[in-house]
Amino acid sequence: MKYQNKGISDATSVLLYQRMLTSRMIEEKMLILLRQGKISKWFSGIGQEAVSVGVTTALDEAEYILPMHRNLGVFVSRGIPLNRLFSQWQGKANGFTKGRDRSFHFGSQEHKIVGMISHLGPQMGVADGIALAQTIMGDKKVTAVFTGEGGTSEGDFHEALNIASVWNLPVLFCIENNGYGLSTPTKEQYNCENLVDRGPGYGMESHFVDGNNVLEVYTLIDSLRKSMLSHPRPLLLEFKTFRMRGHEEASGTKYVPETLMAKWAAKDPLENYETFLQEEGLLTDSRIAELKSEITAEIDTHLKTVFAEESVRYDKSDELNDVYKPFDFKVIKIGNNTEKIRFVDAISQGLRQAMEQYQNLVVMGQDIADYGGVFKITEGFVQEFGKERVRNTPICESAVVSAAMGLSIAGMKAVVEMQFADFASTGFNPIVNYLAKSHYRWGEKADVVIRMPCGGDVGAGPFHSQTNEAWFTKTPGLKVVYPAFPYDAKGLLATAIADPNPVLFFEHKGLYRSVDQEVPTDYYTLPFGKASILRSGDAITIVSYGAAVHWAMDTLAKHPGIQAELIDLRTLAPLDTETIFRSVQKTGKLIILQEDSLFGGVASDISALVTEHCFAYLDGPVKRVASEETPIPFAKNLEDGYLPKGRFETELLDLLAY
Repeated sequence: MKYQNKGISDATSVLLYQRMLTSRMIEEKMLILLRQGKISKWFSGIGQEAVSVGVTTALDEAEYILPMHRNLGVFVSRGIPLNRLFSQWQGKANGFTKGRDRSFHFGSQEHKIVGMISHLGPQMGVADGIALAQTIMGDKKVTAVFTGEGGTSEGDFHEALNIASVWNLPVLFCIENNGYGLSTPTKEQYNCENLVDRGPGYGMESHFVDGNNVLEVYTLIDSLRKSMLSHPRPLLLEFKTFRMRGHEEASGTKYVPETLMAKWAAKDPLENYETFLQEEGLLTDSRIAELKSEITAEIDTHLKTVFAEESVRYDKSDELNDVYKPFDFKVIKIGNNTEKIRFVDAISQGLRQAMEQYQNLVVMGQDIADYGGVFKITEGFVQEFGKERVRNTPICESAVVSAAMGLSIAGMKAVVEMQFADFASTGFNPIVNYLAKSHYRWGEKADVVIRMPCGGDVGAGPFHSQTNEAWFTKTPGLKVVYPAFPYDAKGLLATAIADPNPVLFFEHKGLYRSVDQEVPTDYYTLPFGKASILRSGDAITIVSYGAAVHWAMDTLAKHPGIQAELIDLRTLAPLDTETIFRSVQKTGKLIILQEDSLFGGVASDISALVTEHCFAYLDGPVKRVASEETPIPFAKNLEDGYLPKGRFETELLDLLAY
């Protein structure tokens, strides 16, 4: 291995060695603890230390790094206290996730590190979002994100590279090519000679690096970083290295040929660099021994502290309270001036006023800039707020949602428009696994609103008509809003954007231009978790939300003698169970109308909750009325049969007569 330390100070040369040595010695200690049953799992980075240490040392400490589970050198190089790392790995309360996650599945804003999730891919889009935020704020910084060669097969990798290239984001995409994705060799992972060969396809500069040569890694990153600061752009880097142990310790390395192991053992990044520094006169045997003694003492001291810590204890209130970031809701009172506007206008007006309220708010989505979006919600926004804050995106929902998370991490707010709620399926992973879990896992907010134009009765067929709120009400950490009227839509959207937690904001397309209402012209907010009683009565309770509220109103208009209490939920998570229970206790009967298909929907949970908490008050069975158990058909007669509008009247009258 050839080392060249031209332009690198002696102090930096030794620092690189010290950081690699620390990483190696921590790993060796963890492997002992693993065998002793004192940690549950370990993903070894032995043999790959030069990449983590070289990249991190070349970056400024104020620049974000998004590492993987073999990047201990990133954490060591950023000076994270070892006792906190050890607590994290042992599931102690002093760890970064309070025992809720393991390994490097955490972040630290103090150290500008954003850890991975097991699904790997989303963090590359998160890096895009961080870089975008810093670009918008004029903060000249570079963001580095790691992936393995196996992770480059995921769609998120390609989406993130494309976004970074289109937007000229200063992101270092670092591929650690260690030869195997668990046990699958590279020849079964991709069919190009080198992964950096993909760079030109995205219009992206790329570099191939000897990942075991720490000086080559450091000098290249140092040079590229300086270049990126003056000429912002993304770069694709492939670090050729090798994993000397199993994917995790239990998997072993039997699938690796012995000759290959021997070849890479001879290229050990720490041993070779140590020899080089000795030959250069920068290290002596005594200094090496001294460093090892100091590191051993530091490891032992911190381990002693962690072993003395109590095991984490389950506290239900603590667990529930950490699912969401606390939100100090402030009522913004309604002014005297109103105007009669449509549902679509209320959404547009609310979003526009939020853009004025929050200068750090960025709106992203397909065709939302000059075109104004397919529903014209953002028409004229570019002229008011500029293309930096109103951004057309490529067709890549997963990376866009991840980028929204990155904007939040870097201190901004994001609103993502799904062109249709149906398309959230291609962004499902970062929604339910990244946004929803971040605060619970490591206390990081996800200040993201995802607007979801949804619903049927518009003849749009199976892929543009779904009302898929139940995909998300099942996921702790998400808030779900589903207004039925312009007044509610505007006020609840303002609250959703103010809330630092992730919000799925459903907007029924069928209501956009069919429903209007007097709406205050000023900016105002409405609280989450407060249902609206549209009509009082004591004969029966009707619970609904979205367009189905209007179907219930139409049915009641045909039967003015029915003394029904009609409740519009407005938000589904949080759900206003208090209002539902109070009404059922008064009326004794409950019918729930939803547009979604029946099984597994919101109506099922409301029915179960009422049965559990109000059984003694019921004078009949709880009825659920919903769409049929089929995909949504296109032809009008088929769609009319699918939707529950007609069946609701029959079920309502039957329950009243029970």
